[in-house]
Amino acid sequence: MPDRLYGRRRGHPLRPRQERLLAQALPRFRLTAAEATHPRAVFGSADLWLEVGFGGGEHTLALRAERPEVALIASEVFENGLCSLLARLVPEGAEATTEPPARLRLWPEDARHLVALLPAGSLARLYLMFPDPWPKARHAKRRFVHPAMLPAVARVLREGAEWWIASDDPTYQQWVEDTFAAQPFFARSLHAAGERPAGWHPTRYEAKAIREGRVPHYWTFTRTAAPWS
Repeated sequence: MPDRLYGRRRGHPLRPRQERLLAQALPRFRLTAAEATHPRAVFGSADLWLEVGFGGGEHTLALRAERPEVALIASEVFENGLCSLLARLVPEGAEATTEPPARLRLWPEDARHLVALLPAGSLARLYLMFPDPWPKARHAKRRFVHPAMLPAVARVLREGAEWWIASDDPTYQQWVEDTFAAQPFFARSLHAAGERPAGWHPTRYEAKAIREGRVPHYWTFTRTAAPWS
């Protein structure tokens, strides 16, 4: 596995408001490594979900609106995406004072490091929605869906917990099928291609894929009982 899953951290140059969000708001919204090892100290007994690569944050916000009783860690390394979500949570001019919601924290680092820190069985759900496909063969090792990651993810998902994955990229779709084809950790459910299942929220990446003629695929992988652990 590579040292990191991501490429660049920043796209367009940041505006002053975005710079303030990163410098002043993000330190209060981020989950620390110490907190990741004891998430109940932050979230109490609430079910804990993780979204890996939240992009612009619209999916994260939809989850919070629908299930406010659930605790959520939202992971993203791309600074413009972090700013997009923070801008929806922090009023203009209150970057230095706004406190994070009680059941939401951000992880602005490699999500694999977070998975390694979390206690066994601590997650009730994991989302990986339209990840960067890393289409070149030499970059396949950077994909979060990876044979080396399956036991790590299985460790932190409790029995019966679900891993939701969506992708519009044919190379990544086949990669998901191949990676999950022969493993003991998850039971697989592939939903109808091109039809977002009930309970799944739209994202800007899904909308872009459909506009450009690509067909999204959606999977639910359920963490099985663990005679393998």
